[in-house]
Amino acid sequence: MANIYNFLMNVLLDIKSQTSNNILFFWTLLLLITIPLPFAVNNVVLATFLVVTILKFKKENVSFNLFLIAPIVLFFWMALSYFWSIDHETTLKAIPKEITLLLIPIAFAVNKKFTSIQTEKIKQYYSYSMVILAVFFMLRATIRYFINQDSRAFFYHGEDYVDYGLVPKLLNAIHVSVFTAVALFYFVSKEVKTKFETVAAVLLFAFIILLSSKNIIVIVLLLGLLYFFYFSKSSQKLRLRNLIVFGLVLGLIVSFGKIKNRFKEEFQSNTEKSISADVISNVPQGVHYISLKEAWTNEMFSPNDYFPGTAFRVYQFRIFTEIISENNDYLLGFGLNASTQKIKEKAVQYNLFLGDKEHEGYQDKNLHNQYIQNFSDLGIIGFALLLVILLFNIKNAIKNKDFVHFAFAILMISLFLTESFLWRQRGVVFFTLFYCLFNSNVLKDNPKN
Repeated sequence: MANIYNFLMNVLLDIKSQTSNNILFFWTLLLLITIPLPFAVNNVVLATFLVVTILKFKKENVSFNLFLIAPIVLFFWMALSYFWSIDHETTLKAIPKEITLLLIPIAFAVNKKFTSIQTEKIKQYYSYSMVILAVFFMLRATIRYFINQDSRAFFYHGEDYVDYGLVPKLLNAIHVSVFTAVALFYFVSKEVKTKFETVAAVLLFAFIILLSSKNIIVIVLLLGLLYFFYFSKSSQKLRLRNLIVFGLVLGLIVSFGKIKNRFKEEFQSNTEKSISADVISNVPQGVHYISLKEAWTNEMFSPNDYFPGTAFRVYQFRIFTEIISENNDYLLGFGLNASTQKIKEKAVQYNLFLGDKEHEGYQDKNLHNQYIQNFSDLGIIGFALLLVILLFNIKNAIKNKDFVHFAFAILMISLFLTESFLWRQRGVVFFTLFYCLFNSNVLKDNPKN
């Protein structure tokens, strides 16, 4: 107990010290930590963060760069889409949810810049908070299992009406996996680890496995291999050997016949398994499972057809190409969030399951892909702005040689293939805050600073 007390006191004193040098240190950290908490809590912290930014404003601190301007431009394009939106009411309701793309970059641009040490401290304490989050939900799952004898308590998320999963549906297991993965790579990338940091890394990895997001698990494993084979200091001494080994392993995986057949099977035949997370749970017995080929080619479906996660994303990409070409809306799109109207029309056209008292219908699901979501809602300009932001992010990650930044960049690029992450409040706050933290100007640490 004494060790825990001393550890917590040292953390509090360090946070106090860093905050005395930059008042936004504490509020930036708190804003990150409260992302998984109820929206009201995070909103209050965000409001305080912005008030403190205004109160501490000094003209000499103002420093905009191209990297901070990019998300601001994206937000203004979202707001402008109201004027050509096919659903003005939906677009108007969606704009406030995206306002962090405007406010957080401005706060970073007009605030005293974080030093590299302060940025490292924010990553450190954020990662500690994710360890606490993982412990909380794993203990919660254990207690719920002993009470209900339901093993689902240890995996993924439940439904809005039945919270039986590892995390609540509102939190979303895929999103929590991403929040956790960034913290995991903070601990992994430390060359010299304490026992606590080693245990924390193992715990976070186990938590990600239990959350059961296949996409994130695969990316985490690949990033882990990349780090140990290429980025770690020990790998630098044996880089050529590691590159050869990594290439051979990757070649074996790609060329292995059973794996190729598995993907071929998934495309050509009906299967209950899916690479991506399913969008509707608790599927009744006797339904017809749609294959990837059927999702792309069927001229009509039936309410008895069930789309596994990957097949549904194929279907969504298909209807995206159709609604864009049919309406000739390549340049501007339909307006922020307004493509939902077209998605509903397609669901009716193709006779998809539209929901009942116990299950959501497919017509209420977004495109589950940030790239085509941007293109559909904001046109080719909105799509290009998203690509520019992601390119800035990965370029600076490589330039700064910061593996946590690099892991964040790769996680976002891959996540955007299966989720409309920025169309969710937690998603846009998480992405924008880490993007600004990593890509705003960082002062070199010297006595003058």
